Amino acid sequence: MRIRVSHQIIHRFAPPARTVNQILRLTPLSFDTQYVLRWRVDIDADGARRETEDAHGNAVTSYSHYGPIERVTISAVGEVETTDGAGVIRGVSEGLPAEMYLRDSPPTHVNAALRDFATEAIRGATNPLESMHRLMAALHATIAYQPNERDAAGSAIEAFALRRGRGRDFAHIFIACARWRGIPARFIGGYRVGDESGEAGAHEWAEAHIPGFGWIGFDATAPVCPDERYIRVAVGFDAQDGAMIRSAHSGGEEQIEAAVRVEQAGAQSQA
Repeated sequence: MRIRVSHQIIHRFAPPARTVNQILRLTPLSFDTQYVLRWRVDIDADGARRETEDAHGNAVTSYSHYGPIERVTISAVGEVETTDGAGVIRGVSEGLPAEMYLRDSPPTHVNAALRDFATEAIRGATNPLESMHRLMAALHATIAYQPNERDAAGSAIEAFALRRGRGRDFAHIFIACARWRGIPARFIGGYRVGDESGEAGAHEWAEAHIPGFGWIGFDATAPVCPDERYIRVAVGFDAQDGAMIRSAHSGGEEQIEAAVRVEQAGAQSQA
């Protein structure tokens, strides 16, 4: 599938901010089932810009502006060719060994309720792959997917208690449960073409490292292993570490507007 993306983020500051610092993980990389045909990230304000790679292997754009500024607009535009690999990730240059993704982080802590849920969800599974599929299905059946949730949870524990959440909440719960069961898991940010299982736009899911297969994606909001409708962009231990956009500023109140268009070539869908 050929997918076109246009993602614009506008940061407004009133009164003007004195400094702005941003870390952008908005550039997808090519691998076996994802080929980047063209992609560019633009920033409309003067400042220092640097292109690097982080520990996870993400392409990172760092931007800094010093001096009064009222507005910064970031645009990520491109086209990606994807194929269905049943969620299996191959051909990626890994920055860290899989075992590092067993590391706990505050958004993915587990408590007794999550341990009980995971135990029941994977009961009867005969291998790690089956256990992760059962976990994904149980999570989909238990948590209501609300992509526009405003009372956002900050962790897997909070989201599970609310029984509702956004893509990142589903990912955090899945990661927390998988790690507790000894299976490395990580957070993924990217884009998805819309269909009956969800709207088009920016989206978030999880990956688990399965012996004999490697990394496999699991999107419990659908619930599916990401296929040709997905563009994989950013990797992290959790949503804080793998955020596609992180921004900090001094002075002024910040307002953020975002518009994302994700469409298959020859069709249109917008979020």
